[in-house]
Amino acid sequence: MKIVMAIIKPFKLEEVRDALTGIGVHGLTVTEVKGYGRQKGHTEIYRGAEYAVSFLPKLKIEVAVASELVGSVIDAIAAAARTGQIGDGKIFVLPLEKAVRIRTGETDVDAL
Repeated sequence: MKIVMAIIKPFKLEEVRDALTGIGVHGLTVTEVKGYGRQKGHTEIYRGAEYAVSFLPKLKIEVAVASELVGSVIDAIAAAARTGQIGDGKIFVLPLEKAVRIRTGETDVDAL
């Protein structure tokens, strides 16, 4: 089992969710986060004053999947989240040792 974590632009959430649902992934966690990568933020003008926005709003999506689904999950997220512009985000894959569904007591892949 793996956790696939993706940092994406906020307006791409619905497309990513639809893409994941389309390949059979039915659960995900979304967290509002702020950060920067190579783009290092940007400057904006507000009420005539210019100021630097160092941390840009992003969404972090976390999906727990069986190991054999990792490739298709990565492909689905990358295709749905891609705009071709800087700041599209990143995808990380982490090992998942154990999963337990609290309601039923199911474990590991059955709990996903």
